[in-house]
Amino acid sequence: MTGPSTARGRLVVALALTAAVTLFLAFVPLHRDWFDLNVYYGAVEHWLRGGRLYDFTIPGSDGADYGFTYPPFAALCMLPLALFDWPAAIALSVVLNAAASAALLTWLIGPVVRRRGWDRWFAFVVAACLFALLEPVRDTFSFGQVNLVLLVLVCCDARLLSTGHGRFAGCGIGLAAAVKLTPAIFIGYLLVTRRWRPAATATGTAAAATLLALVVAPGASKTYWTEALWDTDRIGVLSYVSNQSWEGVLARLVDPVPPSGLLWGLGVLALLAVWAYRVRRAVAAGDERAGFALTGVAACLISPITWVHHLVWLIPALAVLLDSGLRPDVPPARRRLLLPVGAAVYALLCSSVVWLWRFDATGVSGFLGSNAYVWVCLGLLIALPLRGARSAEMLNPQPYPARTP
Repeated sequence: MTGPSTARGRLVVALALTAAVTLFLAFVPLHRDWFDLNVYYGAVEHWLRGGRLYDFTIPGSDGADYGFTYPPFAALCMLPLALFDWPAAIALSVVLNAAASAALLTWLIGPVVRRRGWDRWFAFVVAACLFALLEPVRDTFSFGQVNLVLLVLVCCDARLLSTGHGRFAGCGIGLAAAVKLTPAIFIGYLLVTRRWRPAATATGTAAAATLLALVVAPGASKTYWTEALWDTDRIGVLSYVSNQSWEGVLARLVDPVPPSGLLWGLGVLALLAVWAYRVRRAVAAGDERAGFALTGVAACLISPITWVHHLVWLIPALAVLLDSGLRPDVPPARRRLLLPVGAAVYALLCSSVVWLWRFDATGVSGFLGSNAYVWVCLGLLIALPLRGARSAEMLNPQPYPARTP
């Protein structure tokens, strides 16, 4: 991040790195042709023409038919897509994801840059290039997905809570949960850590958005909450290697037989128990960022479907690893461990390694390799470092505040 000592040298390095990453992204990774955006775009147009929102489907590369799987409030948010032609819709998706990426980098990397005294513009160019190489980020742009935007909404609340402005927190989480159900786990985070007011705000916001969709689109709302939500075939093939969740692990183990619902449920309960324990410790240590990061990791593990592009929810955990590995108050021996671990996690999430087992996930190598991102999630959930947590605090943590300051 410090780079060359001269401004000219830093400019040359920045331009060279940007060019190299641009060429890589243009020619090397798989391109998804904005498949998910096409689903959103087609479903909204189909709906506006009088069709049923959840009847629209597009065949996928894995043999499944994919339709609109989000709540009706998400469709209301996406109605402006109908104002654009297809190329303009793609451009809008790219701009929104780029803006979300810039916001995330500013919030997550900014404190590290200021504390280290790095050249701000050079550090952010390097960080943006590294960010763009992450497979979940590449896929989010290429699919035309919305998870980066939802992550920004959640991180807004994390910033409010960590800066002492918690009385305004909860709206971002509520809106994200109304658009897509997965972020609702962050309401659970607020409840587990006894943030009653933000939890009420988030719940109220999600409920208000859902009721708005019910009033505007009662038919679509009824279909979603009584039919589409429970139709697992709409989501995709559980055993597909892109599904990097606990249920994906089970599905690949027993494919073509459906995985055991009981075993999945017991695993989810165990994961939630570990999550609750760790986030309570994070808040006791005053580490709001780690608490939110752990919640994003848990969301990836417990969701029945966690496609690779959903793993953008791991980005806050990567930022916590970087921050912990560079903080001066962390013992040198621990820093020497954290930085290589963070680099290894980052490299793995850039590698697309799970696709090596796309057609055959059998055997020990298949079990280990096809679930590589799941093992990353488990490791982060169990061992993500907590800022400011000393040994004594870990043994005898102080009670965290019952009310938001």
